[in-house]
Amino acid sequence: MLVNLAVLQELIAGAIAEREAIVWRDRIITFGELNRRSRQFGHILLAHRLGHHTPRSALQGWESGQDHVALYMYNCPEFLEAMYGAYKARAVPINVNYRYVEEELIYVLTNSDARALVYHSAFAPRVAAIRSRLPRLQLLIQVADGSEEPLLDGALDYEALMAAQSTDPLTLPYSGDDLYILYTGGTTGLPKGVVWRQEDVFYNGLGGHVPGFNRLETEALLLEHINMGFGGRTMLCAPFMHGAGQWTAFNSFHRGGTVIFPDDTRRLDGHAVWRAVQQHRADQIGLIGDSFALPLLSALRERSYDTSSIRVLVSTAAVLSSSVKKELLSYLPPETMVIESVGATEGGLQAMSYDTESGRAGIPAYQLRAGTVILQADRNGVLDPASARPGDTGDVGWIASTGHLPLGYLGDREKTLQTFPVISGVRYCIGGDRACYGEDGRVLFLGRESMCINTGGEKVYVEEVERILKSHPAIYDVLVVGLPSQRWGQQVTAVVTLTPGATAPSVTELRQHCAPHLADYKIPRGIVPAPEIVRSPSGKPDYAWAKQHALQATSTTR
Repeated sequence: MLVNLAVLQELIAGAIAEREAIVWRDRIITFGELNRRSRQFGHILLAHRLGHHTPRSALQGWESGQDHVALYMYNCPEFLEAMYGAYKARAVPINVNYRYVEEELIYVLTNSDARALVYHSAFAPRVAAIRSRLPRLQLLIQVADGSEEPLLDGALDYEALMAAQSTDPLTLPYSGDDLYILYTGGTTGLPKGVVWRQEDVFYNGLGGHVPGFNRLETEALLLEHINMGFGGRTMLCAPFMHGAGQWTAFNSFHRGGTVIFPDDTRRLDGHAVWRAVQQHRADQIGLIGDSFALPLLSALRERSYDTSSIRVLVSTAAVLSSSVKKELLSYLPPETMVIESVGATEGGLQAMSYDTESGRAGIPAYQLRAGTVILQADRNGVLDPASARPGDTGDVGWIASTGHLPLGYLGDREKTLQTFPVISGVRYCIGGDRACYGEDGRVLFLGRESMCINTGGEKVYVEEVERILKSHPAIYDVLVVGLPSQRWGQQVTAVVTLTPGATAPSVTELRQHCAPHLADYKIPRGIVPAPEIVRSPSGKPDYAWAKQHALQATSTTR
C-alpha cells in the first residue's frame, strides 16, 4: 500500500463516502464531500504552479523539495480541506499560530519559505501589515469567517476559487517520501519545523499502527480497520495549529471516525464543548492536560450537561493531575476509559497508559510504546530495565524514540544532528524528557530537563511539584519556576491562580500540604499569585512568562 495522506484519503472516501467526517454547528461534511473539496483546493495550487520540485533522494533531512502552503486559521473545515488539498498537489501545509504578532508571523513564514498563505478574514489587517516583507509569498487566499474584513488587494476569495475548480482526482506520482511538516510551539526557543516523511508519521502517530491493532500495511487491512467501529465521534478541542489537533483528526479519519468541533473554535469555551458533546453525541474527547480539563470542569460545575455518550477520555502533551482527572470523571459515565500518553512533535507517540498511578504522588507511570527506550544518562547506550536501579534516586535517563522518525528540522542542520543522533548504529530522537524505571517495570515520567530546577544541588522536575500543588483546594492552576537564591542557587517558587472564592494559602500551609508527598527540597518556598496562568492556545505552559511574573512580583515586595 502506498502510504501517502492524499492517497489514503481517496481510498477511505471511496469506501465510506456517505459517512460523516466533520460536524460543526449545523454543517455535516461527509468523507466524500471532504475528499471532493480537497481535490478542488489541490487544483488551485497546481494552477499556481505549486507542488513538488525536487526528489527526496537529492535532499538532506532538513531540506524540502516541495512548495509550502501556510495555514493561518482557527479550527474550521477549510483548514482540513486545505491540508489534504496541499497533499494532493504534492505541496506541504504549514501550521501557523493564530496568536502570533507581526514579527513572529514574519519569522515563521520566512523560515518555512511559504509560497502561499491561506488565512481567515479576521487576520487580514495583520497580513496586510507584513506582506511587503514577504517577497517569496506569491499567493494569498482569504477565507470568510463572519468578521466582515474586506478582501485584501491581490488576495483571492477561498469559496470563489473553490467553485471554479474541478472535483476530478489529481493524478500525480505520489510518494511515501512526500512531506508532512509540523511547526513546534516554540516553548523552548524559536518555533521549528519538524520534517516528517508521510509514511513515517502515519505509522508513528497518525493511526497507521495503533498499539494492540494490526499495522496497516495493505489496503485490505486499512479498510477492515475503518469498518471495525471504533473510529467513533471525537470531540476536538485542540487547535489545528498544534500537533495534537491535527493528529486527533487524522487518527479519527484513519479509523473511519467523525470529528466534531465546538461552536466556538476561537478559544476553548467549556460550555461550547459540552453543548456540542450533548448535541452531536460525541463519544470521545481529547485534552491537553489540565489546561484543557480545568475549563471543561468549570463548565460542568456551573451547568448540567448530558455527558452520557462519552466513552473515552484522552489526554496528551501536558500534565493531567490526579485531582483534576478524578473530579472530571465524576461527571462522566462510570465506564469511561482514560488514556494518557507521552509524546512530542519530534518523537511522536512514545508511551501511554490506562492507569498512570505509580504509587508515588506527582510522578505518573506509563508503558513504553514499541520503539521507545530510555537512554543512559550519558547517552552512550540504552538503559537495561532488568539491571537499572529503579526510581528517581536510581538510574535516570532520557526518553528516546527509534524507528519511524522525522527527517530533521527544516533548514537547521545543527539542531537536526543534535536531536537525532546515531548511537551504536541506531538513529534516535531525544526530545529532552527525563525518565526512570519503576519497581513494576513501567516508566516513571519525571519531566523536561530544560524545566528542571537545581536547588541546593538537588534536581526538581517542576511537573511533579505542579501535580501535588493542584490537589490543594485553593489552587486552580499553577506553574513552578526557579528564582535566583543566594542560599539555594535556585528557589522553588509557585505561580498560582486561585479557585474562585478561595484565599491564597500561606507558604507554611502549602508546605504542610506537600510534605506527605514531596521531599522538603522540592516544596515551594515562595508563592506568587497571578490573575491567570499564561499558556499557548495548544495548552503549553509559558514558563518564561511565569518566571518573569514571579521575578517582578518578588522585586516589588522587597
